[in-house]
Amino acid sequence: MFVFENPILVIEVARVFTILFISFAVAMILTPLLTFFLYKYRVGKQIRADGDTPVFTALHKKKAGTPTMGGLLIWIVISFLAVLFGFFSNLFSNLESLNFLDRAQTYLPLGMLVLAGLVGALDDIMGVLKIGPKGGGLGIKERLLLYAFVAVIGAYWFYFKLGWDMVHVPGIGDFVIGFWYFPLFIFIIVATSFSLNETDGLDGLAGGVVLPAFGAFSAIAFAQGNTELAMFCAAIIGTLLAFLWFNVHPARFYMGDTGSMALGVTLGVVAMLTNSFLILPFVCFILVIESLSVIIQLTSKKFRHKKVFHSTPIHHHFEALGWPECKITMRFWIIAWVMAAIGLVIGLMGMGN
Repeated sequence: MFVFENPILVIEVARVFTILFISFAVAMILTPLLTFFLYKYRVGKQIRADGDTPVFTALHKKKAGTPTMGGLLIWIVISFLAVLFGFFSNLFSNLESLNFLDRAQTYLPLGMLVLAGLVGALDDIMGVLKIGPKGGGLGIKERLLLYAFVAVIGAYWFYFKLGWDMVHVPGIGDFVIGFWYFPLFIFIIVATSFSLNETDGLDGLAGGVVLPAFGAFSAIAFAQGNTELAMFCAAIIGTLLAFLWFNVHPARFYMGDTGSMALGVTLGVVAMLTNSFLILPFVCFILVIESLSVIIQLTSKKFRHKKVFHSTPIHHHFEALGWPECKITMRFWIIAWVMAAIGLVIGLMGMGN
């Protein structure tokens, strides 16, 4: 009864799911072309063999040569659909409902998605060509600097151009924090980017755990009346589903930094746009655990000269314990979906307070 009494709501929901299906279909069609290109030009993954990560090297040496940069599929398809429907909606009025380009809602996340994807692609190319400190692309310090560079651009736009200086605490209310919003934004973007990059280590893992996160933020954006932003997140979900179709074990290709950096940056931007970044620890629970395991390991090795885990991020620890790769991935997916649902409930219940 509720649905039929709200025809506008039905139309808006249909817009979100339609763009999800279209992005999935386009990505599925383009994936064979992308894999052909990656295999033809030998854009293969390099496995570290410098002696610093013996456990990781032993577990993953069989994956050397599998094409990387599969994340190109995600941000290229989304930007293509955004431009396509944005252009043709001006020519054909019946396509206007598929247009999710909006200056206030999607210009910034789309721009950050493409920018981060390009920067990540540069790192991937360096790795393929064995350029970098250890012949495997940029090191962790260099990557963090790149994440910070992209984050500063976004923070500048949010704070100085859009005038954002307020944070929302679910169930409590809004608080003006002034210039502190600038470093907070940088921290959120760097954290999500770094965390997703660390999570991208097993077949289907990164894409599978970030998918419910974008689902949660799509629902929150829709509840806020930001339909175009919800459609943008839905487009990411659609391309991620197509990506996962070929990325599950045994992976046809890997996401690469061009995918993990683009998705990590965009996830942080969407969280800030919806003013719901405080639910990130729930929505991105697996990403938090992965990053914490790396920080704990590095801190322990530096000050105690001992390892806490066999290998980090923590999914490699479970590999070293003898867990099958698929079991780790599936269990992490389950946790991610449950925690994303909890985060979504918190976010929706706290919206009006």
